[in-house]
Amino acid sequence: MASAAEQLAKNLNFSTFAKAKVLQQRIWFTLAALLVYRLGTYIPVPGIDPDAYAATFDAAKQGIAGMFDMFAGGAVQRMAIFALNLIPYITASIVVQVITTASPRLEALKKEGESGRRKLNQYTRYLAVVFCAIQAYGIAIGLEGSQGVVLNPGWFFRLSTVVTLVGGTMFLMWLGEQITSRGVGNGISLIIFAGIVANLPTTIVQTLELSRTGALSPAWLFGIAAIAIVVIAIIVFFERAQRRLLIQYPKRQVGNKMFQGDTSHLPLKLNTSGVIPVIFGSSLLLLPATIASFAAQGNAPQWVSVTAALLGRGQPLYLILFAVLIIFFSFFYTSIVFNPTDTADNLKRSGGFIPGIRPGERTAQHIDYVLSRITVIGALYLTLVALIPEMIHSQLNVSQFIGGTSLLIMVTVTLDTISQIQSHLIAQQYEGLVKRSRLGGRKR
Repeated sequence: MASAAEQLAKNLNFSTFAKAKVLQQRIWFTLAALLVYRLGTYIPVPGIDPDAYAATFDAAKQGIAGMFDMFAGGAVQRMAIFALNLIPYITASIVVQVITTASPRLEALKKEGESGRRKLNQYTRYLAVVFCAIQAYGIAIGLEGSQGVVLNPGWFFRLSTVVTLVGGTMFLMWLGEQITSRGVGNGISLIIFAGIVANLPTTIVQTLELSRTGALSPAWLFGIAAIAIVVIAIIVFFERAQRRLLIQYPKRQVGNKMFQGDTSHLPLKLNTSGVIPVIFGSSLLLLPATIASFAAQGNAPQWVSVTAALLGRGQPLYLILFAVLIIFFSFFYTSIVFNPTDTADNLKRSGGFIPGIRPGERTAQHIDYVLSRITVIGALYLTLVALIPEMIHSQLNVSQFIGGTSLLIMVTVTLDTISQIQSHLIAQQYEGLVKRSRLGGRKR
């Protein structure tokens, strides 16, 4: 039998949405915040010659600069105040979460509830400022090393660039938190999603232009479209896939009546970590690669130029590191968001058990066993979806905006946002049913 939530979900329609005034306000707030973000990607960093910078970027857009521009929504191409986007903040979040698992003090702070979470977020912001300042300074040095890009090179330009880019990232951090708390969906993911979607029309036009000029054959053009459709279908399938563990509840007696024990399911997503491993992996690769690629344009040591070349798009080292990071963060983030021990304890307190498995520690071990094995499948799925289109597109020299990473982010963020909207509608409908039942009881 379908659960109450499933029955409510089946009854959702446009009239339900029309009555959900709070949800509409949240959606309008989210759209307004994303519009502010898009406007910021067109405000340039002061002290730069736009034409000279455009020529420099065109020479490097097929490398790591193009990958960075994909996450920044075109802000890197225009060297806007949001050029660093949220990459430093994501990198800081990774570092703090890794340190938390190794530090008993931070682990205890995490278990303190809301106050502990706020302190950890504060540490993450401080670390994000440090990462952001390092990247911004590296970009300033790289811009000065490019011929004719900086109008007045010197410490004033470097300082103003660092302040501008750090301020832009800090504002995006705040904007993302506002979307999460007052809007719909995850603010950080939606900002990255908005940047990718905003560049889709330009990407499609550029790809068609390559086909028109003969740089890309019609067969490959249709092949890319077919690959994109197949990848989207695979993403939707795996993101919806679940392994359901049967949960059984014992019989209970109320008075002289014996009630049959209920059964339910514990759903374990095949990809519990979502799109986070791909974003985390890309962020960690972008931090050293960006500094190396910009520094290589100036009078940098030979090893810097070699590092920039090895970490370029489609290079074997880049692909290997990307795959390793995706697999690592798939397991790491799954262990953070899902705790088998807590789940087993909750089942034991409610009287539920997995048939054939003893409640308590054995149940936690069984859940962990199943979760680890389906996470292997989820990690391999993320790796293949992110890397196979990446390798094909790097050989064809086409835009990165239609690669596996961008498609994965777009589809998963869309599914997550739709799921949250449905949750709001179900809550709205449930509240309406409760109110009507109370009114009906009073009339009787």
